[in-house]
Amino acid sequence: MELKGTTILAVRDADGVAMAGDGQVTMGQSVVMKHTARKVRRLYRDRVLAGFAGATADAFTLFERFEAKLEEFGGNLTRAAVELAKDWRKDKYLRRLEAMLLVADAETILILTGTGDVIEPDDGIAAIGSGGPYALSAARALSRHTALDAETVVREAMAVAGELCVFTNGHLTVETLRRSTGANA
Repeated sequence: MELKGTTILAVRDADGVAMAGDGQVTMGQSVVMKHTARKVRRLYRDRVLAGFAGATADAFTLFERFEAKLEEFGGNLTRAAVELAKDWRKDKYLRRLEAMLLVADAETILILTGTGDVIEPDDGIAAIGSGGPYALSAARALSRHTALDAETVVREAMAVAGELCVFTNGHLTVETLRRSTGANA
């Protein structure tokens, strides 16, 4: 049986982006193997956030490949994502990987899949994993009807997902990136 990581959520606002991942790793449909996994990482000189859902070993392979693409393309998030998606779709080994990535810099959020998709959400909110639909719904409602910042939205939306999805827990890793505002950035 594979170990699977679950819920990742990213929200962008006027100040930057926040990404959260829960800590639960499950084996199959019924066994919680870990409660405090770290599924969100800072990459490329702390300017890019990446989170994974799916098979953990596969996700770590994708993290490494994505980080190499970021280095190759000077931190250009979109270009690195497109090139990884091309490789992922073409490479016989990579095509078998069962994971998804949610990646972001302070300006852009992208979902990467093994079918070659690179999706940028229209509203600056994206989620992946088994609890993703719950977290996404809560984040959209909070963003539309409150003045909460991105970090608070991801924390509150992940709490809702943790209440609804048995594969999502309340142990969160939250990372934020702020947009540059000039000379101090």
